[in-house]
Amino acid sequence: GDYTCTFTYSAQGGTNEQWQMNIGVSEDNLLFSCSVWRPQGKSYLFFTQFKAEVKGAKIEYAMAYSQAAVGGQSDVPLKEEEFEITETTVSHREGKFRFELSKLMIVAKTPRDEL
Repeated sequence: GDYTCTFTYSAQGGTNEQWQMNIGVSEDNLLFSCSVWRPQGKSYLFFTQFKAEVKGAKIEYAMAYSQAAVGGQSDVPLKEEEFEITETTVSHREGKFRFELSKLMIVAKTPRDEL
């Protein structure tokens, strides 16, 4: 559709880590979702920065996690001060982000065409 999700980052370390990115649109076309995560759970990359940006929709909800759920473990969210959310981006907060990221989720609302 008319929606895009871009994930940019800078990281050090880690070898052969596999990551996944999923993009979806609800049946009624009102919600657009974008997720980036490491299916194995915790990432061992040292992230110096990250930014996810959506185009064509406004962010309703977003969350970043230092550890993704695996084997009965729960997702471990970043502390609120570690990242910031605007209408169109989710990004690390300089000086507060603790360099750990394993999962990022965004749900955005698409603009409705008024009749």
